[in-house]
Amino acid sequence: MFGIKDKIVLSMSAIRLISGMIELLAACLIFKFNSRIVAFEINSFLALVGPLVMVLATSVGLIGLADELSLLQMGVIVLGVILIFVGIKL
Repeated sequence: MFGIKDKIVLSMSAIRLISGMIELLAACLIFKFNSRIVAFEINSFLALVGPLVMVLATSVGLIGLADELSLLQMGVIVLGVILIFVGIKL
């Protein structure tokens, strides 16, 4: 279909596809149960899944770029991800 030959790109897209399927499943479950409490619980679960997916996909990408980036560049990227989480907590 798309002809992806890079295993890192394939891995990152697979992680995002799985994440999207989890989101769609959660939406269907919210409709099925038709309860504010259950909807809140499902949404809370998704709040945990989202950051994990971001960290996993970013980690896979960094592994793939390890031979192309300097140590300083990798450190700045990791610091950026950490700052995203710090910003969310503020």
